Amino acid sequence: MTQDAASIRVLSPRLANQIAAGEVVERPASVLKELLENALDAGADQIDVEVEAGGVKLLRVRDNGSGIQEGDLPLALARHATSKIATLDDLEGVASLGFRGEALASISSVSRLELLTSTDASGKGWRVVAEGREMQPQVTPAPHPQGTSLVVRDLFFNTPARRKFLRTERTEFSHLEEVFRRLALSRQDVAFSLRHQGKQIHQLPAVESKEAPEQVSRRIGQLLGRDFLEQSLTIDAVASGISLKGWVGLPVYARAQADRQYFFVNGRVVRDRLVAHAIRQAYQDVLYSGRHPVFVLWLDVDPNIVDVNVHPTKHEVRFRDGRWVHDFIFSSLHKRLGAALLGAEKQAPETEAMPDPASPLSGVSQAGVGQGTAVGLASTSPVEQTPLSWQTAGSGSRQPGSAKVAESLAFYEKLAQSLPEPAAASGSQNEMPPLGYALAQLQGIYILAQNAKGLVVVDMHAAHERITYERLKQDWTRRPLAAQPLLVPETLGLDEELVEVAGQHQALLADLGIQLEPLGPQEMVLRSLPVLLQGARGPDLVFELLQELKRYGTSRSLEASINEVLASIACHGSVRAGRQLNLPEMNALLRDMEATERSDQCNHGRPTWFQLSMQDLDKMFLRGR
Repeated sequence: MTQDAASIRVLSPRLANQIAAGEVVERPASVLKELLENALDAGADQIDVEVEAGGVKLLRVRDNGSGIQEGDLPLALARHATSKIATLDDLEGVASLGFRGEALASISSVSRLELLTSTDASGKGWRVVAEGREMQPQVTPAPHPQGTSLVVRDLFFNTPARRKFLRTERTEFSHLEEVFRRLALSRQDVAFSLRHQGKQIHQLPAVESKEAPEQVSRRIGQLLGRDFLEQSLTIDAVASGISLKGWVGLPVYARAQADRQYFFVNGRVVRDRLVAHAIRQAYQDVLYSGRHPVFVLWLDVDPNIVDVNVHPTKHEVRFRDGRWVHDFIFSSLHKRLGAALLGAEKQAPETEAMPDPASPLSGVSQAGVGQGTAVGLASTSPVEQTPLSWQTAGSGSRQPGSAKVAESLAFYEKLAQSLPEPAAASGSQNEMPPLGYALAQLQGIYILAQNAKGLVVVDMHAAHERITYERLKQDWTRRPLAAQPLLVPETLGLDEELVEVAGQHQALLADLGIQLEPLGPQEMVLRSLPVLLQGARGPDLVFELLQELKRYGTSRSLEASINEVLASIACHGSVRAGRQLNLPEMNALLRDMEATERSDQCNHGRPTWFQLSMQDLDKMFLRGR
C-alpha cells in the first residue's frame, strides 16, 4: 500500500451520501417510504404516487402539503438538514415520521432527483436539483400548485453494483405496493392514489373521521380485502394513557407467511421484537403450528416514552418501559381472542384493565386462561362443582390425573336436564343460542345442529378437547406449582447477566417450583422443577425462562410447557370419534362450547366448528336460479 493510498482524506459529498444511501435506499420501495413520510410530515391530505418499471425508471410522489420556502431550498437536498428537530429535547419526543435529514441527499446521490414545490396557491414555484461531484443545489423558478413533487428517475444509474441486485419489475413493484399499503393504513385521514405504468392500482379517499367505522372498514377492505374484515375481530383497549385499536384475525384465518401483519406506534410503521413477542404469545394457545396471525393494530402512547431513533430505517422503536407495553398488548389481545366468540359481537369495543406490573410472570400464577372462563349453563356441570381429581405421585406431590378426565363426559346427560327443550326455544330465532340445537350425529364424529343462520357442523372431539383443556388449566392455576426435587441436581453455565436475573426473580422461581442456587459468578445449580414437568429438560427450560425474564421482564415459557402436558391429557381424556351421544348430550356439549373460552379452536389450533348459512346451502343446490 502506497503512502498516498493510506492517507486520510475527506470523502466527497456525493460519495458520503452514496455510503449513507446504503443504509436507507435498498430498492424503489425504500425510496417511496422516505418520500411518503416527508409528504405526511408536511401536512398533506392528498398524496399521489406514479410509478414506471417497478419504480426503477420513474417514481413520482406529489402532495398538497405546506411546501418548502424558497430560502430553504438550497438545504432541501443537503445531508443532515431538517426542519423537524433542532434540539436533543425535540429528538427525545419526536412525533414526525422523518427527522434524520439524510433521505433526500442519499436518494439524490444514486438517482436523478428533481424537487418542485410551492407554498401557496398562486401557481408560482421552484425547482431544485443537486448536480456534480459536490452535489451543489441548483434552484430555478418553475410553476407548481401548492405542495411538493419529488421525481426520482433511473435509480442506481451511477452505482451499477447496487442496481444488479434489484429483482424483476414485478417483484420490485410488489415491495413498493406493500410500502404504499402500510402508509395508507397508518394515515387513514389522508387520500392516497397509486398508478403503475399508467394504470390505476389504488384510489383511496380520505376517512373523514375515526368515529366513522364504515369508512375505516372500507379502506381496510380496499387494501387487505373484504375477507380480512369478515375473519377479524375489532379491538379497542385503553389503559393509563396508552391505547390499542384495530383488527386481529381469527386463528382460523392465519396464514402460512407473516405477510399481513401491520403494527403502528403513533402512526409509525414498526417491526419490533417486543411487540412481536407479545402478539405471538397472545395467539400461542389457539394458532395451528407454523401459521402466522393477521392483524392491523394502532398503538398510541406518549411520544416521550418511546425512542424512534434506534435504527436508520426507523422500523424499530424502544419503549421506556418495555415490559409494561408488552403486558398491555398481550393482555388486551389475550382477552379479546379468549372471549366466548360464539356468542360475542365481533365489533364490541372493550376497555382493558392493565395487568399488575409488579408480577413478572404474566400467566402461570395469574389464571392461565387469561380473564377466566366465561360463565354459562356449563357452570352447573359436575366438573365445575367438583374439581378434577388429583393422583398422588411417589414424592407426595399432586398432579392432574388423566384417568379421571374421562369422567367429564358424564356431566352432559345431567346438564341436559337443566336445558330448555329445543322445540320450545326454537320458536324465535332471537332466543336461539349461537350454536343452535342438535339435529343428529354424523359417523360418530360430527354434530349437526340448526341455528338462526343455518347449519352448524361441530367436531365433537375437538370441541370437548378444548373444553377439557381450559378446565384443566383453570384447575391447575388455582394451586401453587408443587416442586419435585431432582435426584441429581444439574449445574448450569450462565453468563453473569442471567445469574443476576435469577437472583432478582428468586421468589418468583420458587413459586414456580424451580429452585436455583448460585455456585459462582457464571454457574448455578438446579435442584427442583415443577411436578408436572417431570422428565423435561430442566436446563433448557430454565435457560429459556431466564432469557425471557431478561428481555421482556416477563415469561410464559414455563406456562407453555405445562400447557403442553395439560393439552396432551385433555386430548386423551376427551370424547373420541365413534362415541355415540344422544340429542340432550349433544345439546349440552353445544352449550358448553358457548360458555368456554377459545372454543372456536381445539388445543392444536384446528377449528372446532363451522357455519353453513342458508344462502350457502341455497347456492349449493342452485335455489333461486
